[in-house]
Amino acid sequence: MDSESLAAAGLLAALSRASEILAELHHPFVRRETFSYFVPPAGVRVGTTFTLPDGREVRFEVSLIAADDAFHVAGGITAEDDLLLELPLKSLPGIHDALAALDDYAGDVTAPAARMLDGLLDEIV
Repeated sequence: MDSESLAAAGLLAALSRASEILAELHHPFVRRETFSYFVPPAGVRVGTTFTLPDGREVRFEVSLIAADDAFHVAGGITAEDDLLLELPLKSLPGIHDALAALDDYAGDVTAPAARMLDGLLDEIV
């Protein structure tokens, strides 16, 4: 297998891992929906959206976009228009470093999920 094929296989595996990590997020009192979609011209965003009882949506997501001869990795948590967590944008020249950053960001986004959801639910009650 050539290096481009290996990179593509690594990309698919990393996106699958990130999607699985974010899909495992759950809360007993909040409905959730997972998502993954293409970000033109060459990117992807994966995550989970929770819908709170008051109708607000909370999104946990990571993205990987190829542009300007680099791979840009981002991640964050938003509640409607409020940014709860924004991980710094990482621009990396190599795919392998970008995939490692994507794995790290998926973990960083999911780590505070239960605490954040509980806090948002407490605000409603």
